[in-house]
Amino acid sequence: MTSQDISEQPPYVSPIPQDNPPVAPKDPSEEEEGGGVLEMIERIGSIIVPIGVALYAVLYLGVESMYSIFEVSPQQAGIDQSVLLGRLMGTLVLLLLVALPVLGVVVGVGWLADKVTRGAVGRLVGAVRRRPWLVAAFAALWCGATYWGLLDLLGGSDVAVMVVVAVGLGVLTFLVPFRLLRRKPVGRAGMKVIVGALTGIGLGFLLIMQMTLGAIEVQQTGKANELITYVGFQDQWAILKNAENDKPLYGGRWMMVLGESNGAYVFYDCDKLETFRRSMDRTILGSLRLTPEREPGFKCGTLAEDESQ
Repeated sequence: MTSQDISEQPPYVSPIPQDNPPVAPKDPSEEEEGGGVLEMIERIGSIIVPIGVALYAVLYLGVESMYSIFEVSPQQAGIDQSVLLGRLMGTLVLLLLVALPVLGVVVGVGWLADKVTRGAVGRLVGAVRRRPWLVAAFAALWCGATYWGLLDLLGGSDVAVMVVVAVGLGVLTFLVPFRLLRRKPVGRAGMKVIVGALTGIGLGFLLIMQMTLGAIEVQQTGKANELITYVGFQDQWAILKNAENDKPLYGGRWMMVLGESNGAYVFYDCDKLETFRRSMDRTILGSLRLTPEREPGFKCGTLAEDESQ
């Protein structure tokens, strides 16, 4: 081999080291498993949050309906949004402690069902989600059903009529808009917010009806049930005394303390079925009691019946 042949050979070039060597592809089953649980939690949270916000917004309407049974407004009893939130703090903490385990159980049951069926549940959910008209129809019927509480609150008594109105309202009002919202991710997120908000409002109207019935029970029996105490109603009773001579007023009978506002207490006289105000400067609250026990058969209005006879 001559020197000319050796010079014509190309020089040796060492391979350039790669900074990012190829990574082995991950097992898709692992991604689906982790993403499925997180996705389920995200979906549940995106619906629960609007439900809670709407339910709290409607709650004050229930408080107004409850105090209207005693012929006063919440403002006259010193109840505003800040006072209501303070009274509900214990209830909110209790609901949170109950909701977290329930959420965990729901997620666990969903994951376990998907594993037991070897992914059939996940594929079924995915198949349903790929049919926008089916999802829109279900959401529309659900939103129509949320008006059940409003119809019942307005005095609807015929169940068949209420069902027809709720279904017709849902299909005619929400079906086509929900189908259009399913076209884009933003629209699907908006549909979740709408469904959650209407669910909270529907539950709120059912709660208003139960709060009103609970207030009527207090007016008639002088005893509050657990529901209205959880939503901020204070079942407190006192014997009123004159601030000048410390003598009992109104024969030493028990009066329910509905609240205080503008320098005056608001009381409910169970025996006479009357609500009245009295200046705080001239009144002493004695022998306070929360949720007093009543003897069997006790009812309010005994003195009112005697005066009417």
